[in-house]
Amino acid sequence: MTNAPPAPASDVRTGWGGFAGHEGDDPYRVYAAARGEAPVRPVVLADGRPAWIVTGYEEARQALLDHRLAKNIGKALATRPEIVAPGFAHPLFGHHMLSADGDDHSRLRRLVSVGFSTARMAALRPRVQAIVDELLDGLERVPAGEPVDIVAGFTLPLPMTVISEMLGVPVEDRAQLRTWFNGVFVTPISPAGNDEARAAADAVYAYLQELIAAKRARPGDDLLSALAASADDDRLDEQELLSTAWLLIIAGHDTTVNLIGNGLVALFRHPDQLAQLRADLSLVPAAVEEFLRYDGPVQHTTFRMTTEPIVIGGVEIPAHEQVLVVVAAADRDPGHFAEPDRLDIDRPGNRHIAFGHGVHFCLGAPLARLEGDVAFTSLLRRFPALRPAVPLDQVHWTYRLVLRGLDALPVFLH
Repeated sequence: MTNAPPAPASDVRTGWGGFAGHEGDDPYRVYAAARGEAPVRPVVLADGRPAWIVTGYEEARQALLDHRLAKNIGKALATRPEIVAPGFAHPLFGHHMLSADGDDHSRLRRLVSVGFSTARMAALRPRVQAIVDELLDGLERVPAGEPVDIVAGFTLPLPMTVISEMLGVPVEDRAQLRTWFNGVFVTPISPAGNDEARAAADAVYAYLQELIAAKRARPGDDLLSALAASADDDRLDEQELLSTAWLLIIAGHDTTVNLIGNGLVALFRHPDQLAQLRADLSLVPAAVEEFLRYDGPVQHTTFRMTTEPIVIGGVEIPAHEQVLVVVAAADRDPGHFAEPDRLDIDRPGNRHIAFGHGVHFCLGAPLARLEGDVAFTSLLRRFPALRPAVPLDQVHWTYRLVLRGLDALPVFLH
């Protein structure tokens, strides 16, 4: 074992995550360089806070299984407030399952998990297919030769509609809710690092309070009504209920928006793989797994802090340090994946960690897989001539906290 104390200043990567301009269009070169230097190393984040990054595949899996990497933001703020990003003290961010450990995490996850069971996903498939068909019907009306933004017309409204229906968010509120979410993530460094972001988070908080009150007054057959009843039974406190509702809405749509958009660009950049998929749509489920590995929506995991000194990949990380597990880097680790920078839609043994690993494995993974399967199958069947309407070097990515995706993708459908 190599016992590596914090590296001297000259060996600490500075400005990590601070992609300027269009540098973030291809972060994988940066990830490969960092992984090649050391798969576990200290960094200074773009906003000046210290952290450690884990970029190797085996090291990432080890970190994600270690209970000494705690996720409770409230305890972290009490222990070492300077390593927590400004804005995380907002009540929306610190009281859901991704900010809980141990029994609290198990309780919160158990209450929500019924909405994402295998049986529930199977029952949901016809409704997802109907939403997809309706959206594609709208796109069908675009005249031949006229470009369309597939993000605005398809990849965004699909998961937003699905998660809104699951939670019981009224149709007339969804556009405003999306606008507020965009405001919360106004910068890639901090979710509430300025007045605009804080105001947007306050607006979401107030809206969710009103929505939950309406669910209590008139419960429906939706997940938010069920969670509100759990709060009434003292299985959730009010802050946990609000924070969980926030998490489900943002995680339930933004990740899938990015999965579909990033996957389409990956196919456009690998025309042989696109041709193979068009020829055999039964490959779509495996292709979705490869999209998740090759260019997944989540760049790194949410907040974790060491509760005591721990050793990952032979490197000792001191107590009370923030650790970012860069799953997007780990899923391109050549030590685990053959030709990791090549898209291979029928890649064998694709054990990616785009959904995480261990007790915090993404609860919404079955929903994302369902939406990805239906979306790609239906889109490629309906529009076999689908192709980009602009050179791919003109397609740019945006970062929202831990997420990376497209704001727009112009395509020709016919």
